[in-house]
Amino acid sequence: MLRFLLEKEFRQIFRNPAIIRMMFIMPVVQLVILPLAANYEVKNVAIAIVDHDHSSYSQKLVHKAMASGYFKLTGYYPSYKQALVQIEKDKADIIMEIPAHFEKQLVRESEAPLLLSVNAVNGTKANIGAGYLHTIIRQYNQEIRLQWLQMPRLPDQLQIQTTFTNWYNPGMNYQQFMVPGILVVLLTMVGAFLTALNIVKEKEVGTIEQINVTPVKKHLFILGKLIPFWIMGQIVLTLGLLIARLVYHIIPAGNIGLIYLFSSVYLLAVLGLGLLLSTYANTQQQAMLLAFFLLMIFILLGGLYTSIDSMPIWAQAITKFNPVSYFIEVMRMVVMKGSQFSDIRHHLGIMAIFALVLNTWAILNYRKRQ
Repeated sequence: MLRFLLEKEFRQIFRNPAIIRMMFIMPVVQLVILPLAANYEVKNVAIAIVDHDHSSYSQKLVHKAMASGYFKLTGYYPSYKQALVQIEKDKADIIMEIPAHFEKQLVRESEAPLLLSVNAVNGTKANIGAGYLHTIIRQYNQEIRLQWLQMPRLPDQLQIQTTFTNWYNPGMNYQQFMVPGILVVLLTMVGAFLTALNIVKEKEVGTIEQINVTPVKKHLFILGKLIPFWIMGQIVLTLGLLIARLVYHIIPAGNIGLIYLFSSVYLLAVLGLGLLLSTYANTQQQAMLLAFFLLMIFILLGGLYTSIDSMPIWAQAITKFNPVSYFIEVMRMVVMKGSQFSDIRHHLGIMAIFALVLNTWAILNYRKRQ
């Protein structure tokens, strides 16, 4: 009986070209485009300079800031008030005002003030841009002090030199971090949306009544709906891993079999969620809205764009019931760190519980009328 149900589902899938495009073409295009746009680096921070000193020291500081590559000079302004207009027009992000007698005061008193005004409408860009500029000013300060040292036998200041190593992502390549997470999100969206629409479409077309009068068991009916999309999901994952390798040159540091092992259980959970939603919805529109509502929560609280450790305590508690957060973490662990089975078995066990609960709930909630 299950074989005939599977044959029916596969025929329905391949007869509908829209499903094929949604499952294979859309994720491929999105995986190629999204990692190029989802960039954690902040560049082209617009900076307005107000230089009242016009000395060699002030010019050297401005040159050092512009040579970093993070800032884009909007122009020099004779007064702070004129520069502030640029922030009000959203044409500048930061104002750096260098006071008069900057060089003279720095040489005589070994210190001189600077004013930084930051446009904090975009808080993330403002904080990161100001952090960049603080680092540049601190380096500039160290360079000036080194020029003044007369190389005494014993230096006046103790100096501590530090060296650091970036583990797992030596080049600090944001795509290495984002691509695995985006692949998980796309796999989740495809699986949850399509399965959420599956049973509902049968209701709208009327074919569900024909199935209800057959002696098909409820669990066989749910399996017949789940298995085809489970296979399609694994194909989508394979395409995503190929794109990650060919386009972004990302090769998993760990065993790729662990990714497929976890995705096998993860797809059971996500597809079970979609089937559960379809048992509650009466129309495809209702199913799409329910799926969209849950997926938005899962994605935003999944750790893709923001660290889970940085979230409020109540949000961290919610992520424990979010299957997306577990798969994103496992993908990054295997792809970047080369984690082994012992490292992900806890995540795998929790995902198995998700799959068991959601699919059992879907089977029990599906009412087969004879």
